[in-house]
Amino acid sequence: MAAARDEIETLIALMARLPGLGPRSARRAVLHLIQKRGALMAPMAVIMGHVAETARECAICRNIATADICDICKDTRRLDTEICVVEDVADLWAMERGQAFKGRYHVLGGTLSALESVGPDELGIPRLLARIREQGVREVILALNATVEGQTTAHYIAEALEGSDVAVTSLAQGVPIGGELDYLDDGTIQAALRARKRF
Repeated sequence: MAAARDEIETLIALMARLPGLGPRSARRAVLHLIQKRGALMAPMAVIMGHVAETARECAICRNIATADICDICKDTRRLDTEICVVEDVADLWAMERGQAFKGRYHVLGGTLSALESVGPDELGIPRLLARIREQGVREVILALNATVEGQTTAHYIAEALEGSDVAVTSLAQGVPIGGELDYLDDGTIQAALRARKRF
């Protein structure tokens, strides 16, 4: 019995490490999962095991997928002429929730930071620039967080595209300074995307 209790406590401790969950929330979540083990916990354990084995970075846009190419990059209805550049996968998912963008994405995986030795190569910016040239992209939307690092990264990309025929735009109204896309509601993201302006 003590061993089972230790395993439950270990599960609670692991759940508490998830974003947005503290020890109390984790305890409630684990108790709920145990009470619904047949309908919820068992299927969740199976799918978590599968995702743990198969999750990988999309070879094209760097989204998270369970195949080499994500569903967004496979979708032939998407516009190849527009690329929306985001910092991380959570931002891509936030943009998709708004259902306003019908082009392609590129996930940087962070922002430029001299202090943390994160340069253009670590963010795949050369890969992004190559995609823009090869796909015949006409517009690059810089949907980076309105932080100092995000704006520094946006300026770097905009400068790299200077002199090309590519329009460089950024999200407009609705995105607060210091705000992050993942915390915005769908309506705000839609309004910001519709009101984008030249960077």
